[in-house]
Amino acid sequence: MRKIAFGYSTRCNIRCAHCVAAGEKPASTKMELSQAKKIIREMAAAGVGGISFTAGEPLIYFDDILELIDVCSEKNIYTRVVTNSFWAKTPEIALDHAQQLNESGLCQLRLSYSRWHQEHVPAQNVLNAACAAAKSGIDCFVSFVTDFSKEDDSYEQFLRDNRLKFFPEPVIYSGRAEGFGRKSIFTDFQENRCAMNPYLAPDLTMYACCDAGSHFTATSFFELGNLANSSIEDLFAKSENCPLYNCIRSMGITTIASYAGLKSREIITYRKCELCEKLFNNPANLKMIEKAASGALQYWVR
Repeated sequence: MRKIAFGYSTRCNIRCAHCVAAGEKPASTKMELSQAKKIIREMAAAGVGGISFTAGEPLIYFDDILELIDVCSEKNIYTRVVTNSFWAKTPEIALDHAQQLNESGLCQLRLSYSRWHQEHVPAQNVLNAACAAAKSGIDCFVSFVTDFSKEDDSYEQFLRDNRLKFFPEPVIYSGRAEGFGRKSIFTDFQENRCAMNPYLAPDLTMYACCDAGSHFTATSFFELGNLANSSIEDLFAKSENCPLYNCIRSMGITTIASYAGLKSREIITYRKCELCEKLFNNPANLKMIEKAASGALQYWVR
């Protein structure tokens, strides 16, 4: 099933220090509502079965998102909204919003939560939103963004104390978080295979990766093209038929890094998306790996 992160707008009502969307201004890029509806119908025709409304804060445009979810429901597309819960100021307001989202056909709420988010939005809002989703019959979980430091222990405990379903998400050291200090880490050298769900930006540029891929400015490795010049089907096909993208999905980036000559002790110190940038945002390095993707890389084992 084809899935995509749908960036209706890059506008956000808060500016978290860790956000990957660096440099965006409060009144930034947004699609036209009629255009977004048309794109969703084209996505349905292209076999898209899941859409996650993300990018900026989607529910700033609450009524628009309701209409877009309606279109998705008509086309049997699974929908998710990623939100910072700013709107869930009281249990009553949260329930009203959740019921409207449910009536439109929303399948899942993903609540962003971290010590950076909660500088701007009270943690109680997240709890209000989660409880309202449960009462309205919407699947819900908390995306707990963390650098795994002791500073985050109390934030995690809040989730546990309130019995909220959550998943720890590592900070992506890109965008505003690029300048964050890093502590030494050592992974167990897992493959780090990535599903690489595409991302559609409000300017209609489509990327093969929905995380830090749009920041690979030296190579634009993950940029697939723009809907002004290409069809949804063509851009999905470009993503699905790229030999190197498929190596990332099937082999994982640590295996590719091993092939590219990175020392094992170096590979295990890279965080999410940083190893990817090391490999693919260097033109000479990328050229070598792309050449190998249909041949020698396929037979590399570690």
